[in-house]
Amino acid sequence: MRLSELDTPCLVLDKGKVDRNCTFLRERMHQLGAELRVHGKTAKNIEAIRLAMSGQDRGITVSTLKEAEYFFENGITDIVYAVGIVPAKLDRVAALTRRGCALSVICDSVAQARACETASRKHGITLPVLIEIDCDGHRCGVQPGDPLLLDIGRILHRGNGVELRGVLTHAGESYNCRDLNCIRKLAELERERTVRCSEQLRADGLPCPVVSIGSTPTATFTENLTGITEVRAGVHMFMDLVMAGIGVCEVSDIALSVLTSVIGHQKDRGWVIVDAGWMALSADRGTASQQVDRGYGVVCDIHGDVVDNLMVETVNQEHGIVTHRAGEKLDPDRFPIGSMLRILPSHACATGAMHNSYQVIDGGAEVLAEWQRTAGW
Repeated sequence: MRLSELDTPCLVLDKGKVDRNCTFLRERMHQLGAELRVHGKTAKNIEAIRLAMSGQDRGITVSTLKEAEYFFENGITDIVYAVGIVPAKLDRVAALTRRGCALSVICDSVAQARACETASRKHGITLPVLIEIDCDGHRCGVQPGDPLLLDIGRILHRGNGVELRGVLTHAGESYNCRDLNCIRKLAELERERTVRCSEQLRADGLPCPVVSIGSTPTATFTENLTGITEVRAGVHMFMDLVMAGIGVCEVSDIALSVLTSVIGHQKDRGWVIVDAGWMALSADRGTASQQVDRGYGVVCDIHGDVVDNLMVETVNQEHGIVTHRAGEKLDPDRFPIGSMLRILPSHACATGAMHNSYQVIDGGAEVLAEWQRTAGW
């Protein structure tokens, strides 16, 4: 089958680009002396994750327990669930652990640490827990120097059924950077604050074997990983327009696109209308705050070559409106009814979540395989 024979909208993944993106970051981490722990939240697919894990020793990170269950069923046993744990989810964590999954969870409160201890005793397991660190004020985590760090650490080290595995952070503010200098500064801040927390734990006689940091931007441009044992990243596998907008990749590196068909025109307005709305592209507008707003996606021809200055400006549930960035009216004869285009996503994770599978290509128009995605929590 060829792309031109597919029903639209559908998700297209260029396997060759995935392989190149993954190889670049894996080799960079090896040069800097840290292991790469791939994040499964972007791909949510075992074939893509196996590509990303090639040549590395670490396991993976996940953002949902559904992902953890899916990847464990597909043979991956070393998994970090990198979203703050809640008591109601600990029975599922225990069930995976009893089946042989080396699953670690994270927490940033005494209440979570005690819940982990209680659940571990209840199920007769030993549960590894990492303390989440706030390195940039982006989201969750314990601030360096906060006595809470040691309070949690002591519970996890001295409790019954829990193991203090180390510290973990995510430099989420790097997505809001406007230049590479900003990313490099955040990368060092991420490293320094997390290492400082590991040193505070050790100074109190507490173990800290894992010092885990990560985001695709900081992993790409960090210059120093002293004191770090592993780096987590996931978007690097596919890349997207947000990453291109802050200089992490070129638009040509983006491996993911949505294949769509032209279904109409508004000649007076200069619009081309396609069958990819927010149900296919997602409503993520991650580039809106960047220097170049790329709307809901950049328009390519069916071969994946960017059509200059065209973007999806507006979306409804099943309709996308393609316009020219400078306001020029589009010639409907150039985009006849039924012709196909490909839309590069603003945010690969969000766009991927709108689909059940990937149509896999390798630089050409031939569909080599269909890879299923997992979904849910």
